[in-house]
Amino acid sequence: MKRKQFSEEQIIDLLKEAEAGAVVTELCRKHGMSSATYYETCARVGVDIGTDR
Repeated sequence: MKRKQFSEEQIIDLLKEAEAGAVVTELCRKHGMSSATYYETCARVGVDIGTDR
């Protein structure tokens, strides 16, 4: 299976939605991203993720 690539714009939009209070699992499902990928992306870009909502 080919790995999906997310553009910087898509990642920024995703992180903004999460920061605004969206539930991470719903957000990941909406964007077709696993929660593991979400948390790896947060760690890579240096976002403080706090607790899972």
